[in-house]
Amino acid sequence: MLQWSIDALREVAGVGQIVVALPAGARAPEGTTGVTGGEHRSQSVLAALRAGEGDPVIVHDAARALVTPRIFRDALDTLAAHGCDAAIAAAPVTDTIKEARDGAVTRTLDRRALWAVQTPQVFRRDVLERALSGPEELLAAATDDAWLVERAGGSVRIVAAPRENMKITTPGDLHVAEIALRERCAC
Repeated sequence: MLQWSIDALREVAGVGQIVVALPAGARAPEGTTGVTGGEHRSQSVLAALRAGEGDPVIVHDAARALVTPRIFRDALDTLAAHGCDAAIAAAPVTDTIKEARDGAVTRTLDRRALWAVQTPQVFRRDVLERALSGPEELLAAATDDAWLVERAGGSVRIVAAPRENMKITTPGDLHVAEIALRERCAC
């Protein structure tokens, strides 16, 4: 799955370096720089950020192996065009979303304003560095780097991305991804 993301990134003009956060002892794919990831997401992103150079910075999860070069380019273009601190791929929510406490529904959210956040997420280097310098308990709780930028007062813009840029976390997800890749390669 990692190689699919790397292949998509390599097709994006201007990407000069690919840094990969890996488990201890794992080897980086050829043509990339490998760093040992941390105990949580923010530690891994910070390790990769320190090993890399350049601005802007792209953060991407290899679990989103169906990413396309276009999604990377759209995020980079949005960052450049809007002068924001971050641009994040996201898909509009199509399900009805309920908020609940202890199993009891407390309200229904307006899905017209909701987006399912994905990666890639593109940041201005200095903004991401500042966001990742926060307290360890905050960094450990972060499941999304853009959230850290938002909390630090940064501006984040949505880049509409397809739902097919799914996160592969279960065997069922992997099966769906395999089908999607077969269809992509059949063209």
